[in-house]
Amino acid sequence: MAIFVDADACPVKAEVERVATRHRLRVWIVSNGGIRPSANPLIETVIVPEGPDEADKWIADRAGPGDVVVTGDIPLAARCVEAGAQVLKHDGASLNAGNIGNIVATRDLLADLRAADPFRQGGGRGFTKADRSRFLDALELAVRRASR
Repeated sequence: MAIFVDADACPVKAEVERVATRHRLRVWIVSNGGIRPSANPLIETVIVPEGPDEADKWIADRAGPGDVVVTGDIPLAARCVEAGAQVLKHDGASLNAGNIGNIVATRDLLADLRAADPFRQGGGRGFTKADRSRFLDALELAVRRASR
């Protein structure tokens, strides 16, 4: 059992480290660079080559049943769910076989709408303390579930 973190723009790396240390789990922090390595011996920082989706490919090739993946990337989440891993978004939302199809379809629809209207502005809402708290609870639950 391990935790894989898609670390580029991940706001919950410290929370992952805290939970992993408590449960003595191996964590793979995967990015294209710019991430300061942790001194924690349970945390392994992986720098992948530059290029689109290299971190996603690295995680998807390794994550499987019993693992937990932390990502906001929907295509990566879909691949990891298919491989049997538990997937959490940064706000603690669980992505699983029951909901990933709808989430992928919604993502694709929104991408098409943005492409059709180049003046469409906006982005996601900001990351809050409540999101961080929900993530911590969800990660703790996922780790306990995976250890059974």
